[in-house]
Amino acid sequence: MTDPAAGPVLLVEDADGVRLLTLNRPDALNAFNQELWYAVAEQLEDASADDSLKCVVLTGTGRAFSAGQDLGEMADPSVFADQEPGYRRLMPVVEAFNKPLLAAVNGIGVGIGLTVLLHCDLVLIAESARLKVPFISLGVTTEASASLLMPVAMGRQRAMEVLLTEPWIDADQAVADGLALRSVPDAELMPQTMELARHIGTLPLAPLVATKEVVRDARADAVRLARGREDAAFERLVAGMLGDG
Repeated sequence: MTDPAAGPVLLVEDADGVRLLTLNRPDALNAFNQELWYAVAEQLEDASADDSLKCVVLTGTGRAFSAGQDLGEMADPSVFADQEPGYRRLMPVVEAFNKPLLAAVNGIGVGIGLTVLLHCDLVLIAESARLKVPFISLGVTTEASASLLMPVAMGRQRAMEVLLTEPWIDADQAVADGLALRSVPDAELMPQTMELARHIGTLPLAPLVATKEVVRDARADAVRLARGREDAAFERLVAGMLGDG
C-alpha cells in the first residue's frame, strides 16, 4: 500500500506530449515492489492508448534510478497470493509498448535498474550514476531478456564479463557498452532528456508509432523467448536454493 507520509510510489506528469514517470521509493532506492511494478505497467498501458502522448520518460527520485527487485518483499510468498509477481506484469507491457521509451538514469541502477534500459529507445545517464547486475551473487540468472539484449548491445564477451564478474559500470563505460546514448552532468540530466522527449512530442503520431513498432517487432519474438528461458532458469535456481535450505 502507499505510505501517506512517503506519497505515491510513482509520480506521473503529462506535458507537451510527454509522460514523465518518476519512481518514488527513495528510501528503498526505488526498488520495485508489487505496487510499483503494477503502477508502471498501468501508466505505460494508458500512455500507449492516449493519442495526446507521444513518448514516456522513466527516471527516479533521490540517489537511485532503481536498486532492482525489492528483495525483502520477494522473500515473502504471501505478497503474491492474490496477484502474479509484478515483474511478470510489467515486462510484457514494456516489450509491447508502441511509443518511444526514454530513460534518465539519475543514480545507481541495479538488476532491473540496468536491464530495463535495454528496452528503452534513448537513455541518458548522469555522470555520477553507476550500474550493476549481481544476478549470480544472488543465486539467480538474467532477467528482462538480458541474456539476448546484453550481448546485442555490448558484444558477447563484454556482456559475459559483466554478468560473470559483476563490476560497477560508470556512466562513461555505460555509453561505451551501448547501455546509454550519452553521459551528461547530473544537473543537465533532466533538461537534456526532456528536450529530446519534447521534440518527439512534436512529431506526428502515426509515423512515430509505426517506426517504433517496426523496430520493436524486428526482435519481438526473440525477446519474448529469451525472457521465457530466463524465467524457467530462475525458477529452477530458486527451487534449488529452497531445497538446499
